[in-house]
Amino acid sequence: MASSPQQGQGQAQGGGGGGVCPAEQFWSLLDKADRRFARVRDLPLFGRQEPAEYGKAFRIYTQLWRMQQEHRHRLLDAGLRRWQVGEIAARIAHLYYSQYQRASDTALLSEAFVFYHAVLDRAYFLDDHLGASTKHLRFLARFLLVALILSRRAQTVPRLAGQIRSLLDESKKTLQEADYREWKHVVQEITRFLKADSPFMNKRPLRYSYAFDPPPETLPTIPPTVKKRGLLLSDAILCSYYHNEVKFTDLTLDTFRMLQCLEWEPCGSFAQNNGYSAHDESGQNHPNLLKDLRDAALPPNPLKTVLYRPSVPHFLKVLATKCEELPLNTMMLIYLSAAGEVGSSGLGPDTSERVVNSFSQFDISNTRAVTSKEDKEPCLWLGCREGSNCIYPCDMIPFTRRPLFLVIDSNISYAFKSIHGAEKGETAAMLLSPSSRSCAVGFSGDSTRQSGSQFTMFLTAPVQAFCFLIGNNGLDIIDKDYNKAEELLSLSLNEWAMTLVASSSLDPVWVEVLGDPLLRRLLLRFIFCRATLSLFKASNDKAECLPSCVPPLPESVGGESMLSQCCVMRVASFLGAADQFSFAEVTTWPDIDEPTSSGGVDKEL
Repeated sequence: MASSPQQGQGQAQGGGGGGVCPAEQFWSLLDKADRRFARVRDLPLFGRQEPAEYGKAFRIYTQLWRMQQEHRHRLLDAGLRRWQVGEIAARIAHLYYSQYQRASDTALLSEAFVFYHAVLDRAYFLDDHLGASTKHLRFLARFLLVALILSRRAQTVPRLAGQIRSLLDESKKTLQEADYREWKHVVQEITRFLKADSPFMNKRPLRYSYAFDPPPETLPTIPPTVKKRGLLLSDAILCSYYHNEVKFTDLTLDTFRMLQCLEWEPCGSFAQNNGYSAHDESGQNHPNLLKDLRDAALPPNPLKTVLYRPSVPHFLKVLATKCEELPLNTMMLIYLSAAGEVGSSGLGPDTSERVVNSFSQFDISNTRAVTSKEDKEPCLWLGCREGSNCIYPCDMIPFTRRPLFLVIDSNISYAFKSIHGAEKGETAAMLLSPSSRSCAVGFSGDSTRQSGSQFTMFLTAPVQAFCFLIGNNGLDIIDKDYNKAEELLSLSLNEWAMTLVASSSLDPVWVEVLGDPLLRRLLLRFIFCRATLSLFKASNDKAECLPSCVPPLPESVGGESMLSQCCVMRVASFLGAADQFSFAEVTTWPDIDEPTSSGGVDKEL
């Protein structure tokens, strides 16, 4: 259980020394708190065991907070400034956010939001002192990150973004030139990030929401006669890097979407307020969000570690630690989104089996020298294209002793097929992106990096990805029509799910995936992505434009199966884009619901 100020309040009672709180005691405690905070900030953000430093830091900051509340006037007379009070509250918020990064508990994120919002409302950082602008900008940027992850984009996010821009303009003369350039770059990152999918920002949550997604107990289940182990997703590593990609701090647009996609929406809060009202966003009507939002009916979120431009040794260290600590009967997801280098071997999607043969070069019994460029295999660049920033498919093989679910979004994703058959104990489930991104209208050229990856968007926001694919940027689609498209997609996903659970040729690894609601949703959305791109005329049925999965799924859910054509046709016809797809000529199609507005819907194929 995560430590918190609420848990430390009992230990903080009497911190003022029986009602007497000398200023010297406060300043001494503040200095000690600074050192505790520095230790917490330097801790690694992975590992199941919570370090004791968190509890110690929370206790000391709780004591500081109570002291300044009970003895505010005396401390003000002794030189306490408002910005110092705000910094104490902001650091408590940062401790909560840091714990969220380790525990993936959105209730902790909500507590951080409440503390940050209190600092903002009370204008603690509007204080004239040396370095005030830098502290204020840092506070606003950290608060903005928390608000983004919590999907508070109706009121709080625009307010914070506007305040950062205004404060930077006002501080241009007081900031050093290097600091100003750095913050100007941050403002540009924020602008690009918010622009990426702003027309769709309040359509539906990326998290698994009972208001939009079927409750797990209502999902089609595997027959009891089929042997299954009951594996559940417990951990995830999310890593993305492209040159000049959309990001804010170390959170890229792709990892931002995947991060939320692997969480549960607490209490249906998104649906209740359709993006939250200003009153709800402030947290003022939720005096204890940690209690209100920790819904016992929801499963715990998998522990997620987000890595941005990690060195390969660090990536492998995190992966090894997570595999070592992975609980029994659980599975780990590894998401890699990065540009790849084909290598001098020139492997393509139809020749990736040559990678399997190349594994012999890593066999210690093989004495053949491996130094020629011809033996260089495809790799992913997790950073700048220099040094040891590339990771090879064979790097993943030692970790297949544990159940892995790989999502590879890259132009050389096909190379990871080589892992299949070379596992060291557990069959790895893999969803692999198309190797070419030039087939889609809305994802061609530089626009890919401006709106995020097409494949990742299909897995996290499939209706949004479908709209981008057909050239609809979301500006002319109303919420009612978008929700109807979501309903039609949900109907299709359920039909694919029923077909899978009834299949006698379903690979055991997919049987396990279907048992976890979060992984099941990814798999079904992958089927929708594959079917959509298979039928999309611009793809022209090119292999490099289509995603793939390993092990293969049954033909009954293939991209051009009759079921898949019916499912894609539902959504395409409703959005008036049926003419952009190649459907088979049949005498009878399923009934297509009429549109809810006068947006041109073409029921004729």
